[in-house]
Amino acid sequence: MKNFLLKLKLMKDTRGQDLIEYALMAGFVAVAAGAIMPSVSTQISTIFSKVNSLLSFAANGGS
Repeated sequence: MKNFLLKLKLMKDTRGQDLIEYALMAGFVAVAAGAIMPSVSTQISTIFSKVNSLLSFAANGGS
């Protein structure tokens, strides 16, 4: 009987449910974005490379 009550209590405990749902949704969005936009990754990489070079140039005093 005690074991049954423990199982019943665990079934009612939903404290971690929202976190798991958000993690699953974020994973789904990441997989979908990776499948839909493979050509965009090279463009984004180019943009980040340009921003990085400009920030390095500015950090060195423009020289």
